[in-house]
Order: sequence, then C-alpha cells, then structure tokens
Amino acid sequence: MRSPHSLPDPPLRAVFLDAGGTLIRELPSRAEIYARAALARGREIPPPTMRQLMYRTHAELPRSLGGHFRYSQGWFRAFIGRIFGERLGLGAREVREVQEELLARFADPATFALQPGAAELIAFLRGRGLVLGVVSNWGEPLPGILRGLGIGERLDFVLASAVERCEKPEPEIFARALALAGVEPAEALHAGDDPLKDVQGARALGILPVLVAAQDSENLPTVERVHDLEELQRWIEGRLG
Repeated sequence: MRSPHSLPDPPLRAVFLDAGGTLIRELPSRAEIYARAALARGREIPPPTMRQLMYRTHAELPRSLGGHFRYSQGWFRAFIGRIFGERLGLGAREVREVQEELLARFADPATFALQPGAAELIAFLRGRGLVLGVVSNWGEPLPGILRGLGIGERLDFVLASAVERCEKPEPEIFARALALAGVEPAEALHAGDDPLKDVQGARALGILPVLVAAQDSENLPTVERVHDLEELQRWIEGRLG
C-alpha cells in the first residue's frame, strides 16, 4: 500500500516492446526451420538437437565478426556457415545455398506471426496517445517484418541491435529509445520476455520493466510480471487510470 506521504507515479508517456517472444513468434520454430534445411540436404537433425547446436554456435561467435555486428546479415552468414559447413559437413556450394535460403526465410514476414493480443495492445496504446517503440536484439529485416505483419506503421520507431550496433541489456540502446521518444526514464515502460536483456537492462537505466512470461521467474521476485499481452494491456490500463 502506498504511504499517504509518497509521491505519485510519474505519468506514463512511452512504451517500449521487445520483438521476438513478446510481440512476434516464428512459425515453426527457428530450430525446426534450420532442421528442415539440414534434412533437405541429407542431414537428419532433430529440432531439439539443432537447437542445442545453434546455442553452442551462438556462444562461440564474437559479437562483432569481420565488422558485422551480432544478428546482422553478415553475422548470420557466418553463423549459418559454421553450423552447416563446419558442424554438418556440407560443401561450400550447399552452404552458400542454405545461407541464401535461411536469410530470405527470416526476412519474410510470412515466417512470423503476431503473438495473441499484440494488435489489440498496439491499438490501445496508440489510442491513449503513448509513444510506442520496439527495442529488440534483431537484424536489419525487423522493420520490414513488422510492416508485413501490419503493425510497423503504428510504431513510432524500431531499434534493431544489428543496425544500432548495441544491444540489450546495454544501457545505450535504451538511452536511444528514450531520446527518440522524448521522455525521461521514469516516464517509460519496457516489456519483454527476457529477465536479463529486458528486465535488468531497462531497470539499469531507470525504465520500468515488465516481464511478459507465461511462467513465473523466482529469480526476479520484485519485477512486475504479466503472463501475456492481454494481461499487459490490462496492467497498463490500470497504471494509466
């Protein structure tokens, strides 16, 4: 309960949203798409095994590779090359083919779907006059993907880490979002599904974080938490009054 002498919460003027896992999802999963590409070239890798291979390869690659920042098209070429060339033993020609195939696949809005409640949340936020931006660790195609899903035009800005050359949870990408929104940290909210990148990253700069996760996280007992975007909309509506 709020003390009668405490100050009211600052007005909420801007909402920042994560993309993958929060606003949009892949259909089917990224690991399954990679596994299908391998199977088409004679390498039968179950999606769970492919997922582990992808995680391991991701951990091995530096954030900047040959001048290509993480999740840029150039970085993903190296990522795909290591998986399909070094790990799965495909030849150079087949590796180039799968690089082109997967880069095109993940630039295509048809690969993605809006999370339930995403369109309604954005319409609600626009109707309340809030500045609305996406802040995501993603590659250059993100703005086009969001436009293709019918929500890009309703956003004030999209910050993709590969373009900005900084990424969550670093304060810089959140600072850029604040500058674009023209608000102070206490006037902004950032919602996402990652306890480190979204919650701790936003909190470090004084932005109110909200964790959007179907399951509770015991490691973040004090964070505001909602289970989906419909609940997030109700939470923001309650905050706005």
